[in-house]
Amino acid sequence: MPAKKISIDEAKKDKLFYFVTNVLVYKDGKCLILKRHEREKVHPGKWGTPGGKLEWDDFPLKPDGEVYNDVWQFHKAVEDLCRREVREEAGLEIGDEFAYIDSTVFVRPDGIPVVLIKLGCKYKGGEVKLEEDAFTDYAWVDAEEIKKYDCVINVPEEIAKTIKLFGKYHG
Repeated sequence: MPAKKISIDEAKKDKLFYFVTNVLVYKDGKCLILKRHEREKVHPGKWGTPGGKLEWDDFPLKPDGEVYNDVWQFHKAVEDLCRREVREEAGLEIGDEFAYIDSTVFVRPDGIPVVLIKLGCKYKGGEVKLEEDAFTDYAWVDAEEIKKYDCVINVPEEIAKTIKLFGKYHG
């Protein structure tokens, strides 16, 4: 019988973590970076890329949902998370093709472990409109320009990789 609600009651406590994606939005040979607000718990005031946490609301257990062998299935949940976060944080729409960039596992200052997957995606439309109280500035940068910014670790390399991937295959 499939689960009736989401719960961590039976979860192994040493197996719990946040699942986060960051999106490297590619447009015309550049990627979008956002300056994190000074009040952020993780990397305050640093430049990074849009992203966010997978939430329980991303897994609606409803009668018309897909169940296979008593297991709820949520196809493209990570891609939908990427779309939502780019829309919420930067006001932009992104395309449907994603490219794996890399991953990082870390422990936040408040002790919460995080699994972070970084994906590249092409810009689809919209004008940048920053999420209020989350970001203070934005820029579109190439692999050289990013070196002038005080970034979250690895962002310059991730931008260079994204530009190389999308520039090569997508013009």
